[in-house]
Amino acid sequence: MLDINHLNIQFHDTEPVTNAVTDFSLQMKPGEIVGIVGESGSGKTMTALSMMGLLNRYAKTSGEIWFQGKNLLELNNQELQRIRGKDIGMIFQEPMTSLNPVLRIGEQVEEGLRLHQELTKEEYRSQALKMLQAAELPNPEEVYGKYPHELSGGMRQRVMIASALICDPALLIADEPTTALDVTIQRQIIQLLKWINQKKGTAIMFISHNLGVVQELCDRVVVMYKGKIVEQGYIDDVFYHPQDDYTKRLLDAIPTRTHSLRRRKQPADI
Repeated sequence: MLDINHLNIQFHDTEPVTNAVTDFSLQMKPGEIVGIVGESGSGKTMTALSMMGLLNRYAKTSGEIWFQGKNLLELNNQELQRIRGKDIGMIFQEPMTSLNPVLRIGEQVEEGLRLHQELTKEEYRSQALKMLQAAELPNPEEVYGKYPHELSGGMRQRVMIASALICDPALLIADEPTTALDVTIQRQIIQLLKWINQKKGTAIMFISHNLGVVQELCDRVVVMYKGKIVEQGYIDDVFYHPQDDYTKRLLDAIPTRTHSLRRRKQPADI
């Protein structure tokens, strides 16, 4: 479904030129969940934004990003607009800055539908309410009429998920969707993403620096450092038998029970 070949991203507004991503390659199958991990500044978000055509004008890209038979890097903005939201949905990192503060929640959830489908006003509303309910928001009718500042952080994140899924995309990019949420809400968001994947067959690219969350959710993981992939593989292989020193340092830095899990020889011992 997704085939990224030798992606490079450079920013030409600095001297010397900044290499944000270097020789990034990744393949994803339909319905697969792949985690991309690494510290801040490792190129995770830049990779996602390049897929959506949302990099700023100073960014220069090379390589290929094939999605459903189209090279996204060769499409103009109008062609990308037909894909964004419809075939590829994205949950941005910070919902409070991603949601429009002067628009009600219902309007923002409906936006993708209005761009890609011709429906009646009642149908837009009905679909938005269904998606808010699917995102496990309490009292969808009430939430529909609220503004972002009237919701908690966890509820805003669920609104972002509803907005990203309103057109039933084949691929969902989740850019650190659990950042700044407490542990209980994090778990709820992860369970929701699992349900979306299993129920709808949506492939998910999950970007995070939280290795514990990635281990719980993802099938495979890609480890990035300074814009490059240093290791990738299935979750158990990378977590229990890491090959790269940077991956080992990341795993050793987990200040939870997971820290001790990697030291066991067999996952079956858990």
